[in-house]
Amino acid sequence: MIVRSCAALIGGAVLVLATGCSQPARTATDAARPPVPVDTARAGAADFIESVDVVGTLTPKYEADIKSEYTGTVTEVLVSEWVAVRKGQVLARLDTREAKAQLVQVEAQASRAQREYERALKLKEAGLMTAQGLEEAQTQRDAANALLDLANAKFDKLLVRSPMDGVISYRGVSAGDRVESMGTGGTMFHVMDTRMFDLRITVASGRIGSVKAGQVVAFTTDAVPGRTFGGKVAFINPGVEAESKAVQVVVEVPNPSGELKAGLFVKGRIDTRRRTGVLQVPKTALVTWDVDAGKAECFVVTSDRAARRAVTTGAVCGELVEVTSGLEAGDVVVTRGAFNLQDGDAVAVKRS
Repeated sequence: MIVRSCAALIGGAVLVLATGCSQPARTATDAARPPVPVDTARAGAADFIESVDVVGTLTPKYEADIKSEYTGTVTEVLVSEWVAVRKGQVLARLDTREAKAQLVQVEAQASRAQREYERALKLKEAGLMTAQGLEEAQTQRDAANALLDLANAKFDKLLVRSPMDGVISYRGVSAGDRVESMGTGGTMFHVMDTRMFDLRITVASGRIGSVKAGQVVAFTTDAVPGRTFGGKVAFINPGVEAESKAVQVVVEVPNPSGELKAGLFVKGRIDTRRRTGVLQVPKTALVTWDVDAGKAECFVVTSDRAARRAVTTGAVCGELVEVTSGLEAGDVVVTRGAFNLQDGDAVAVKRS
């Protein structure tokens, strides 16, 4: 879900509550309608960072389902769930008796083939062996060595290893279980590397032009209250989704301390552009507001009276709204109590 919004950095006191106004003078005409109590703020110019609000779920950048490459019986499981493992670490052993017997047999064949080749080589040097005979001995030696390599590889793969540094998030086997080869077997372990997450989000096609690789993304999650985390835009899908007309964006999020967990829901924003000297007022100052059209109205206080004024709005910055026309810096606008006002009413500014 994408909310059209921006984030602002406000340097200094931009919006100042006007609390020093005097009580308006009452006239006979005003007697029937007393001054309306209101809160006010001054329109002011400040730095402004345009942004795109985003939501998403953290997923590990690298993770893997680990299955057995061969059918066999598990004889030993060496890890439990939630433990950290290193790349190449043995997680489980399958029954190796048959594979070991085959390995011993192939080793003997390879040793014999090597001796026959060395014998043929000496005979060839003495002129007692033809070139063809030496070539046949070499071929038999190479074939025996290839079978030995294959037997060693099979024996090694009966030791189920982790393909990466990470954490075991799932263990699906115990000693005595029979596992099938990768084509039909289930997952023995699931390992994930939580040092780097992907945050996959979607951005409306109308806003994607402002999103670039390398832009900073700041976000929060309810799982770690009071903390703001960061990442950077890594990839932008070159295509637009047909149904939603949105574009997928991947944000890379480092997690060196391990505070973030896979599956956490987060809310944040992509900072897209910084501008200076942007005139802005609180959202609460707008009594009518067509966001898409960028048109609104507010009450401006002059000489303790409220005048209704049309304004043109731009980007939204948290609780502040950019005003592109209709106001000037220093204008006092009503932020609370406007629903009771009519154009020209006297007002009484509440004192803090």
